[in-house]
Amino acid sequence: MCGNGIRCFARYVYENGLLDKTELSVETLAGIIRPKLLPADGKETLVCVDMGEPRLNRGEIPMTGEPAGRVIDVPLVVGGADYRITCVSMGNPHCVIFTDAVEELDLPTLGRPIEGHPWFPRKTNVEFVKVLDRQNLRMRVWERGAGVTLACGTGTCATVVAAVLNDKTDRKVRVRLDGGELLIEWRDDNHVYMTGPAVEVFRGEYLL
Repeated sequence: MCGNGIRCFARYVYENGLLDKTELSVETLAGIIRPKLLPADGKETLVCVDMGEPRLNRGEIPMTGEPAGRVIDVPLVVGGADYRITCVSMGNPHCVIFTDAVEELDLPTLGRPIEGHPWFPRKTNVEFVKVLDRQNLRMRVWERGAGVTLACGTGTCATVVAAVLNDKTDRKVRVRLDGGELLIEWRDDNHVYMTGPAVEVFRGEYLL
């Protein structure tokens, strides 16, 4: 499941006439995901996605240890460094670390060993997050199998869930990433809603 990809997919399907609905139900390996195109503001098309419910138990993330246990502000030692981690699955695993030094971090040096830590049998995405205030976060991400990326939709959702669980933010938060901003809301129905842009940057033609 890819949060950024699902927004792009929704816009593509609608604007290319494959469906005439602005609200879709998309089957993914993480379950049914429901993106909804919002009225354009003249500059960019926004898509709000019901990303479903966060999974918090170790067995669902997955992590080693007690399957029903949660990982909220738990110590982790990697490469001689001490971290406090909170782990969430949004259909894929995320390890969230809060730090004030998010801009100075060397993501490859820190992210790679955490991604492959034995606690994560399928590896994990790693989010480094600075709390700006109760409605705003700054996040940088190391994605499993990819490395440093400009943004991660599922990771942003997991980050806000982790921030709420640690009482660092409210349940509706704007997250600033290297690639732009996303608005995340963990609503009372326990679903996480992600709103952000989907912008066409180029077209190509694949010749068989």
